[in-house]
Amino acid sequence: MIYRDRIEAGKYLASQLANYANDDVLVLALPRGGVPVAYEVAKALNAPLDIFLVRKLGVPGHEELAMGAIASGGVRVLNHDVVDHLLIPAAVIDSVAANELRELERRERAYRGSRPEPEVREKTVILVDDGLATGSTMRAAAAALRQQNPARIIVAVPVSAPQTCDEYRMGVDEIVCAITPEPFYGVGQWYVDFSQTTDDEVRDLLERGRNEYAVAQERQEMAHSS
Repeated sequence: MIYRDRIEAGKYLASQLANYANDDVLVLALPRGGVPVAYEVAKALNAPLDIFLVRKLGVPGHEELAMGAIASGGVRVLNHDVVDHLLIPAAVIDSVAANELRELERRERAYRGSRPEPEVREKTVILVDDGLATGSTMRAAAAALRQQNPARIIVAVPVSAPQTCDEYRMGVDEIVCAITPEPFYGVGQWYVDFSQTTDDEVRDLLERGRNEYAVAQERQEMAHSS
């Protein structure tokens, strides 16, 4: 199965999460590519949508290779297999992490503005991205989120490397990988359109998600009071 785009992937993923519809869940997207996917999930589940910021730490000169990731809350997760194999010094990791922290903070301002971070304590949180390859980015997100004491963490993606999906089963409460093709190659191979999601698209989808959820809640309250 190959998805037409992230919208189709989000709709398909939402169908795999139908048992969470109208539950007290919060959908958090990993920007930027996870936002169009999560928007469709949140809409289908009648759940609020927000973002959870995380940045990959790329190996200098081979940035597509993740040596780890950082996330909101100051959490850093390292891919020790990569770090040890390439003998990457701590100073290099610190330098890359400092650069990525600046971008993480920029995105926080750009996407959320003055709005506070969502309250996750004792909630069921569905973390969504457009796919999992090594999983280091999602691991950082889950580790940071766990510090905020949610009731449950569910990782949900339209496509994942089979090994990565299996490894996750011990780290979060549940993982939903809609497809786990073998051989995997890379996330983008399973999308016809895998063009980069822009900052403007992220802001637009978050605003639409907030408005649609508010309207849905208002309708529910009117139905209950009538």
